[in-house]
Amino acid sequence: MSNASAKQKLWGGRFTGATDPLMNAFNESLSYDKRMHSQDIKGSIAYSKALFLGGIITEEERDNLIRGLEAVGEEWAKGQFKIQPDDEDIHTANERRLSELIGPLGGKLHTGRSRNDQVATDMRLWLLEEVETIRSALIDLISVIVERADKEKDALLPGYTHLQRALPIRWSHLLLSHAFSLNNDLERITQLKPRISVLPLGSGALAGNAFSLDREFLAKELGFASIAENSLFGVGDRDFIIEFMMWASLTMTHLSRLSEDLIIYTTAEFGFLTLSDAYSTGSSMMPQKKNADSLELLRGKSGRVFGNMSGFLVTLKGLPSTYNKDLQEDKEPLFDTVDTVSACLRIAEGVIATLEIHPDRMKKALTMDMLATDLADYLVRKGIPFRETHHISGRAVALAEQRGVQISDISLGDLQILSSKFEEDVKHVFDFESSVEKRASIGGTSRAMVGRQVDVLRNNLALARQA
Repeated sequence: MSNASAKQKLWGGRFTGATDPLMNAFNESLSYDKRMHSQDIKGSIAYSKALFLGGIITEEERDNLIRGLEAVGEEWAKGQFKIQPDDEDIHTANERRLSELIGPLGGKLHTGRSRNDQVATDMRLWLLEEVETIRSALIDLISVIVERADKEKDALLPGYTHLQRALPIRWSHLLLSHAFSLNNDLERITQLKPRISVLPLGSGALAGNAFSLDREFLAKELGFASIAENSLFGVGDRDFIIEFMMWASLTMTHLSRLSEDLIIYTTAEFGFLTLSDAYSTGSSMMPQKKNADSLELLRGKSGRVFGNMSGFLVTLKGLPSTYNKDLQEDKEPLFDTVDTVSACLRIAEGVIATLEIHPDRMKKALTMDMLATDLADYLVRKGIPFRETHHISGRAVALAEQRGVQISDISLGDLQILSSKFEEDVKHVFDFESSVEKRASIGGTSRAMVGRQVDVLRNNLALARQA
């Protein structure tokens, strides 16, 4: 590379030697940060306006800069932008093309601006737009779960602890438990937006803008909620990226746990659910197989998202102030995380919307020993302390196991040997619908409480859509 070629780079003025071609490839980021082309154009248009308001350029120069930037944006939008070998990043590429279109005036755009504050601005603008898309997908997923739960309240199945049958619950109650986790994710990503929406532009390379540009104007023009009050922070902060990736990791954890439940319930051993063919695949060897690959990928991609977050956090933790080239490593994990979470939310929505439930299989999995707690509660209502009734009910379960029968098959006389408080009405304990309907406090699995949960989530979704 000639000295003249080196000086074409934004930073090339003090360099006299050629750059190793391998270093050029090692240093470039345009191959992936070009996806921020529209945000870079948007930021530059606003900056052109601020330069005019600050008396740095004339009105005519401002208008020519804006027209040139819009033309560059059109080339990107139409797929006509031609990348050149010396285009290191999206900022260099856009400014180079701008100067080709409007001449030396393009060089005035960078007055008082650094790629340090420029890239931080682009990334925040880009992520704010992506967050809105992700929020929309999350709202749609929660809505599908809620509407399905509302329609399928009649289906009962075992509730599990330690993967052991515990108590009967409604299928809707299980679905809604996942919806509430995702609802928390919806709240968290909404709360994250103000910390993303902080304007870095005008921070310069690190010490601020030497031309006293109106940063409040820039914030309003670009739609930022606040301004980075400290220029060192403005160019060096990447907490908003870490926080988003932390959010994504937790959201993917919830999708993974939902997937695990559904994977288990689709097995032949359970048979509670059948996935739509649209979200299943077959085996290349075993013709009978129908694999829940959509759910397995949702579960598996959680590890990918966790890795993106932890990897960049390690990169960030030891950096001195302010901008260091290490921060170029923020883009690929962020972009991949956004793409992965966005796709996963849409796939999860499709899976939930199209799966088929088998209420009869769910009901067959219910066994009378799951009503042992109800048997203990029956005696509590007769005035016996729960710790004692728990012991009595346990003895009834043991007796049933010894005889190879269900606890509902134990005679009243045998039960009365365990406690004189047992009466003829004990037979009403051994009813699964009655059991779930007794769980009628807020949060319970009774029909009314499931309906309440549906209403709460619908209200939350309505508020979220208005935000």
